[in-house]
Amino acid sequence: MIDQRETVLHALQNVAGPDGRALGVDSDTLEITVTADRIAVSIAIDPKDAAIWEPVRRDVEARISQLGGATHRAIVTLTAQSQRQPMRAKPAVATFPNLAKIKHIVAVASGKGGVGKSTTACNLALTLRARGLAVGILDADIYGPSMPKLLNLKGRPNLVSGRTLTPLEAYGCKVMSIGFVVETETALVWRGPMVASAVTQMLRDIAWGALDVLVVDMPPGTGDAQLTLAQYVPLAGAVIVSTPQDLALIDARRGVEMFRSVGVPILGVIENMSYFICDDCGKRHHIFSHGGARTEAEKLNVPFLGEIPLDPAIRERADSGLPIVVTEPDGPQAESYRTIADRILEGLNIG
Repeated sequence: MIDQRETVLHALQNVAGPDGRALGVDSDTLEITVTADRIAVSIAIDPKDAAIWEPVRRDVEARISQLGGATHRAIVTLTAQSQRQPMRAKPAVATFPNLAKIKHIVAVASGKGGVGKSTTACNLALTLRARGLAVGILDADIYGPSMPKLLNLKGRPNLVSGRTLTPLEAYGCKVMSIGFVVETETALVWRGPMVASAVTQMLRDIAWGALDVLVVDMPPGTGDAQLTLAQYVPLAGAVIVSTPQDLALIDARRGVEMFRSVGVPILGVIENMSYFICDDCGKRHHIFSHGGARTEAEKLNVPFLGEIPLDPAIRERADSGLPIVVTEPDGPQAESYRTIADRILEGLNIG
């Protein structure tokens, strides 16, 4: 791996950024990761300079693509200079003008499926909307889009002009999902580049308008969709959803490290299905263990955002397209989401 990294540096020795500095010798600007099938390069920049750095990114990608024939796939991303910088609204990349009026883009992700990520993303977005913010939801889970069911949305987006579509709306939130344009029963057998292309199109060709927050429901795991978002979108941060058991936490840890590797700040970790309260005895029962996400967040030095209970009412309302934060806003379940949403707003410096 070390030799391959040096080969990459050598290939980039004559590439200079807009400021004239050579990339190949600037360790503060370049981060190189070599795996069995890909070479990933992150170029740390100021997000407001993304447009002028884009030709450099393409040049770097072209040079790396020529290394090792077809054995490696080149993935070159532009990332924020430092994840330790204060959270702030980030301007959208110039190549996606439809994102220009969005102040904060937040990814809700998980290291694996089955942890309740989409239900969490949906309820958090609606909670932010209830706080008076203009909110959108992008369902980027291409293989398993959930928002049409979670929000009981049917129909197709209208064409505004050219290829630009208007998002659908539910409970005051603008919503876009691949599920609006592909039949529910259709199995999407797509390779990584097709997934990345679909995510890019939903970002580029949707008339989002002015939003305070766009919540992106990410596909589970770490792959092309996440890299595409990191490459083209100035994410304000990522929220990692996990359940308390060890297997889920291992994957959650991978999710945190993946976003860190591409310079996306971690807003925090949520422990979903944290506990169950018995209807008969009123006691808490820890079905999937308890406190693992908090402990993991402390180990990773990221915020712990809070716990969401394992509650049949949350599942029943989700299955019916009647999110619990909307239909039971005064209940204890909605209070859990409000606590987490307020901590996310604090991390984004939204008062």
